[in-house]
Amino acid sequence: MPAQSARFLVVLDADSTLIRNEVIELLADEVGRGAEVTAATEAAMRGEVDFATSLRSRVSALAGVPTTAFARVLTRIEPTPGVRELIAAVHERGGRVGVVSGGFHEILDTVAPALDVDVWRANRLGTQDGMLRGVVDGAIVDAEAKAAALREWAADAGVAASRTIAIGDGANDLRMLAAAGLGLAFNAKPAVRAQADLVIERVDLREVIALLP
Repeated sequence: MPAQSARFLVVLDADSTLIRNEVIELLADEVGRGAEVTAATEAAMRGEVDFATSLRSRVSALAGVPTTAFARVLTRIEPTPGVRELIAAVHERGGRVGVVSGGFHEILDTVAPALDVDVWRANRLGTQDGMLRGVVDGAIVDAEAKAAALREWAADAGVAASRTIAIGDGANDLRMLAAAGLGLAFNAKPAVRAQADLVIERVDLREVIALLP
């Protein structure tokens, strides 16, 4: 079903952008593997390793985590300062908000609607008998998938590419930032800061409101 038309579109990454956390690290904490997964996440964010390969490796460390852990992880999620104000401002101006994440639907399906996000996309974790299997179900949301989501959602809402804004922090966001009319580095790694159209220095998404069309 086609989306309602909009004046513009803002698409955010989830982990360390929409929220302060890296969800995969919180899940890894459940089995005492937080430190090793954090190190691997940092390398992927800097662009030192292929994202899909890195994600599969990190997700394998989650094998055996009970699905009941999702509820505990949700209690630890911290929305990024200013996110509610930014989303409200987008809606007041007739825009739509999308979130596309290399993280997981199991968390984003609760967090996104709670923050009034219009559309979102993420990876899904394989489960069996109430436990994580340590694999990703389906195609991985990588850099090209993020860019494709932005283009798809813009087309659905009748928004020209020039009226899209993308916000991200890691190397996996670079293609999405390049596809947008305005690509913003937020809380970002050096590679992203170097290639984005603008760098948001403060970790406060209210800084983006002045840039809305």
